[in-house]
Amino acid sequence: MSHPWIAQRTAHMDSSGIRKAFDLAAKMSDPVNLSIGQPDFDVPDPIQEAAIDAIKSGKNCYSPTQGIEPLLARLQTDVDSFYGHSDRRVLVTSGTSGALVLAALAMVDPGDQIILFDPYFVMYPSLLGMMGGICIPIDTYPDFRIDVSKVEAAITPKTKMILLNSPANPTGAIADEDAVRGVAELAARHHIALISDEIYSQFSYDRPAIRAAKYNEEAIVIDGFSKTYGMTGWRIGWIHGPSAIIERLTMLQQYTFVCAPHPLQWAALTALDIDTTEYMTAYRKRRDLLMEELNGFYECTEPGGAFYAFPKAPWGTGTQFVEAALAHDLLIIPGNIFSRRNTHFRISFAVAPETIQRGGEILRRLADQRR
Repeated sequence: MSHPWIAQRTAHMDSSGIRKAFDLAAKMSDPVNLSIGQPDFDVPDPIQEAAIDAIKSGKNCYSPTQGIEPLLARLQTDVDSFYGHSDRRVLVTSGTSGALVLAALAMVDPGDQIILFDPYFVMYPSLLGMMGGICIPIDTYPDFRIDVSKVEAAITPKTKMILLNSPANPTGAIADEDAVRGVAELAARHHIALISDEIYSQFSYDRPAIRAAKYNEEAIVIDGFSKTYGMTGWRIGWIHGPSAIIERLTMLQQYTFVCAPHPLQWAALTALDIDTTEYMTAYRKRRDLLMEELNGFYECTEPGGAFYAFPKAPWGTGTQFVEAALAHDLLIIPGNIFSRRNTHFRISFAVAPETIQRGGEILRRLADQRR
């Protein structure tokens, strides 16, 4: 619905297909829900206890805008140890989405062109469009591999930024070292900002994810606690990059989010010492189970990370196929909310193995309908 008071910038947004799936799930009695983009394990007990302790000990007021000193110091030490860059600073944000919003506000002017990779996280085009940015998608179908030559060909005098997400939502693809290095060095050579969204960096099943800032000292890296520790509702993220950029983001945070939730920052400090190997091992097994369920029925590149797969619909458009799945009480996400194509759909395997098997049975029946 339109209203004369609503700003034109909001025309870049539509109700997310993911949100619509949540709304549908709430109305269904017993759906097989493979749409959820969050871990199905609860926040580990030591992290919960640290949050409770922080609340009970009075750490409930505003924190410093940039984050509490112990968490900042720990993150800064880890970043310095890993990269060894002379000018790299950290800011604690209100989730990784908050970090993305701050980066877009600080860096994107109307008419700026931003290169991203299709399929892409649903938030990217809407957020960048609200700032007046022009998204330039680089097609990565059918196997979701990045072709650096396509990126170079897309660069113009108006190119301001390249946005990289690996491991990726919605495909689970991990960019290989040649691709990450090529994009990072290309951005540096052309003096283009590189933002690397690494929220799924711990969810890498066959090999470690490659870090873009390893090859570009000015790369801006977004990370967070939500996925790795099951803290999606706690809204604690962080971003690091050149000090001049982080200083401006800190100023913007002061006038927008103010700070990340104070007591939960203390819990995040505890989280950094939690071993999540068992969770990652479980998700690797679920990835393998899902691929077994789809084998022989769907074209699907095996996801190397995150907890998503992005199969091609065996008939019809991605949207038509998702509608048929809904009629069978299966919740999946149409691929066109992540892409300029409408040929695929997203599955989340962040669910119990039994749910993956139930979903696989329905998906095989649906594929057989048009054979």
